[in-house]
Amino acid sequence: MVLEQLDWLRIEAELDSVGHAVAGPLLDGETCGALAGLYEQDTPFRSRVVMERHGFGKGEYKYFAHPLPEPIAALRGPLYRRLAPVANRWAEAMELDTRYPADHADFLERCHAAGQTRPTPLLLKYGPGDYNCLHQDLYGETVFPLQVAILLSAPGSKFSGGEFVLTEQRPRMQSRATVVPLALGEAVIFAVDQRPVQGTRGTYRVRHRHGVSPVRSGARHTLGIIFHDGA
Repeated sequence: MVLEQLDWLRIEAELDSVGHAVAGPLLDGETCGALAGLYEQDTPFRSRVVMERHGFGKGEYKYFAHPLPEPIAALRGPLYRRLAPVANRWAEAMELDTRYPADHADFLERCHAAGQTRPTPLLLKYGPGDYNCLHQDLYGETVFPLQVAILLSAPGSKFSGGEFVLTEQRPRMQSRATVVPLALGEAVIFAVDQRPVQGTRGTYRVRHRHGVSPVRSGARHTLGIIFHDGA
């Protein structure tokens, strides 16, 4: 399986040091095209959000309904299992009481017991001039601290602009922004909200947000894999 072939030592080291890591490609071009093509259908989805109506940016996205399409379901559980040790290490470093089970199904049971029962994987669609404001995907009190975005459109040939942007806010410092280049099918794994950073006076918490810069031309589709369900 492609996940087993990834350099997880590098990925974990980059997550710890900068809060994000590029991996993959996790999906081939044919699968990316098939998933992007789902956007024009209604059946796989539970809701549609037009970002401009809510001040989220410009563009739109749809949340998948259960059951998730096979390529997404095949990635969500195995990715969670790989990332749960990172999440637990972060929680311990930040002196949080939360610990995450090894299996994703067990974590979803925790979400459902908290009233978070709606699936959160989503498909985003951007056209010329569209963008996504800096934000966090929280959806309730029960949150897994890492998530994944997979680019489904080839940069350069299918669209221009539309860079994935991450910011981090350290205590008593201005925010720092990072642009993360992605190729077709590649994923960026990144912090949802907070991660620990070791400073000269101990461990402190860095807060993260993410977004997408304006698309200059073409159409950009992205798959978002969030591991907690929503309220």
